[in-house]
Amino acid sequence: MAETRKITCMVNGTERSLEVETRLTLADMLRRELGLTGTHMGCEHGVCGACTVLVDGRSARACLMLAVQADGAAVDTVEGLAPREDALHPLQEAFRDHHGLQCGFCTPGMLMTLKELLADNPDPSEDEVRMAISGNLCRCTGYQGIVDAALDAAARLREDAG
Repeated sequence: MAETRKITCMVNGTERSLEVETRLTLADMLRRELGLTGTHMGCEHGVCGACTVLVDGRSARACLMLAVQADGAAVDTVEGLAPREDALHPLQEAFRDHHGLQCGFCTPGMLMTLKELLADNPDPSEDEVRMAISGNLCRCTGYQGIVDAALDAAARLREDAG
């Protein structure tokens, strides 16, 4: 019989309390227990970045983190990125406008990685964007559309804040 533990965390701004196996990954908790399938599972070794979420505002590989480690934390996934159900986040708009995605598998991890970058650095250079996403693998885009989208989203967010 697997050991379980009750945890409580904020997921996309909503408090969630669950009984989870102590060996369950955060990615599996998000996907299986909460139905948040935007957190993609790629390599399951923390290399590809597809499972990137924000935990207390910092990027984390959900495939490497245990769900019990999120107890008391705020977890943000791609499902919580848009400000409203009928609107997109500026990053999502820019990805659409600059063809920053093709198959879309890497997109949730890219978006969450870039959300952290833009929170820390509202006016990044192209090199800073490339460095930020260097831990996220994309087999389709060649990255230029993603970089262009990140720079455009940064400009949009600065304009909104101004």
